[in-house]
Amino acid sequence: MLSKSMDRVVIDTNIFVSALMNARGAPRAVSRLALERQIVPVFGNALLREYEDVLSRDQLFASAPVTRGDIDTLLDALLSVSEWRSIYYLWRPNLPDEGDNHLIELAVAANAEAIITANTKDFARADLVFEGLNVVTAGGYVETRSQS
Repeated sequence: MLSKSMDRVVIDTNIFVSALMNARGAPRAVSRLALERQIVPVFGNALLREYEDVLSRDQLFASAPVTRGDIDTLLDALLSVSEWRSIYYLWRPNLPDEGDNHLIELAVAANAEAIITANTKDFARADLVFEGLNVVTAGGYVETRSQS
């Protein structure tokens, strides 16, 4: 069960991008929880590389309400409140989309309570299930926190 305690969470890249693109909504609320140190985002090498790759795509942010400088500043701010984890054991194959396996591995290594992602359907088809690890949308996470 998710609670208002200092949950360790893996924030998928799609959630951070959504927060940058839309000033309202659950992805922005998740980012705010992290920046206000109400949750602890966890990062590892693969997730940071994914963030850097996606955030470097200028065409993706052409109509965004944020500038390149804003994006860099917000990423730096998120990293400053995050916990770094090294991954020593790979849980492969596990998910239908190989590109998502690193999120499970990071969450397991960090003993995270949740992976927050817009792509929950691929996680539902995992070969391995890790008890106590919730895979939720940003809206689901925010709603659960507000109810506890």
